[in-house]
Amino acid sequence: MNEFILENLTNTESLKVSVILLNNIVALAVVAFIMLTYRITYTGTAYSKKYNISLGMIAIITTMIMSVISNNLALSLGMVGALSIIRFRTAVKDVRDSAFIFWAIASGIGCGVSQYMLIAIGSFVLFVFLLIMRQISPDNRQLIIIQTIPAVQNKVEGAITEHLGKKVRLTMKNLTKETCEMVYTVSEGALEKANQIQMVDIVQKLIKIEGVHRVNVVEQLDDISR
Repeated sequence: MNEFILENLTNTESLKVSVILLNNIVALAVVAFIMLTYRITYTGTAYSKKYNISLGMIAIITTMIMSVISNNLALSLGMVGALSIIRFRTAVKDVRDSAFIFWAIASGIGCGVSQYMLIAIGSFVLFVFLLIMRQISPDNRQLIIIQTIPAVQNKVEGAITEHLGKKVRLTMKNLTKETCEMVYTVSEGALEKANQIQMVDIVQKLIKIEGVHRVNVVEQLDDISR
């Protein structure tokens, strides 16, 4: 056991140039695939080309690191200690972007130790998964914010129930002596099923009620960058 540990600690055998070149070539191919996947599946409006390029850099740098430490236990332990003091404080707005960073790191690790088939299969599965999820449209919610006088709040509630029935839910009601503010939540899917009623039609009918001062419609999205 001691001999095995000593042998790995003192092993300074370097990779062949052909292996290093092959690792980096495969890493470049995987990087291109990851960047293309990110561009195709991105659905927001704040697409960052710099971030996409950074994904490629992360994968290639990780490949270089793995190529250096793959055959030397001492270097591996030293690299772990060196990297443990690094702190990245750049805020990532979208959780999905963090997942792509992990994908790039995993690809770099796999290419650095010549596990090409594993990386190819895993990347293909992720690509198919993202394409499927992209086709599934999110059921975004809409908030109907109504400002009125307390005397007509029952009339407003009746109008909402008449048009949307159980499709809508009262999430907040703020009542004072002079004003009444109500917030209703309805999903787009439920709105489409409610006799094909358009939100603009509901707003127009609400605003016609005497005593209603303002009707606002706010759409809740799951992506702050949209």
